[in-house]
Amino acid sequence: MTSVQGTDVDIPTEDGTADAYLTHPADSEPRPAVLFYMDAFGLRPQLRTMADRLAEAGYTVLVPNVFYRHGRAPVFDLPEFIDTGARPEIFESIVPVMQALTPEASMRDADAYLRWLADCPVAAGGPVALTGYCMGARLSLLTAGTYPERVAAAAGFHGGRLATDSPDSPHLVAEHITAELYFGHADQDPSLPVEQIERLETALTEAGVRHHCEVYPGAGHGFTQADSASYHREGDERHWAALLDLLKRTF
Repeated sequence: MTSVQGTDVDIPTEDGTADAYLTHPADSEPRPAVLFYMDAFGLRPQLRTMADRLAEAGYTVLVPNVFYRHGRAPVFDLPEFIDTGARPEIFESIVPVMQALTPEASMRDADAYLRWLADCPVAAGGPVALTGYCMGARLSLLTAGTYPERVAAAAGFHGGRLATDSPDSPHLVAEHITAELYFGHADQDPSLPVEQIERLETALTEAGVRHHCEVYPGAGHGFTQADSASYHREGDERHWAALLDLLKRTF
């Protein structure tokens, strides 16, 4: 197993400074870069562990705190094991912060993250790959469509609100995407009902985007997050296989 080196970094943006976690193989040779978009619970030990696993597979991985406007990570006071069923009040502080991150602001930030990776000595040159979880899947899709020349592949897992009726719905960027996409949907996810799954599939197909979308049976929203009650081991293992396969094809 490849040993990795992880460190905290700061990324200048148009709106301030985003704190982030950077991890890469310990030999510090330039490796293909992966921009890792967090879920709504934020940058925390679970996401660092996931990023380290990608680094062990041979990638340089950047996990920005996309909520940096509200403070450095951890932005929220979370228990070690997150169970929103037992503690629904957790979302009372998270939802307003999520809603404050507009598509316009998040894409300004994406430009900063991608520029930072382009200048990073342990990141190989050329387009990067994206992976995102929960709200991060939405950011992954938006980034692939906003900066197509800088994104070679994009994945999203248990994403919500990917294809709504809103005029700024992420699926509307499909016509601009040149990357290969993969989405692993939860089949028990009220934030992505069947009609949105179908709308996303139609948009990607009609735009000629290379893509593969799958619904994971038995998996609920958040199925990749081992520090939460939503964790679904089978779905998580399937996610890792799909993600690493996409990265292998890309790089």
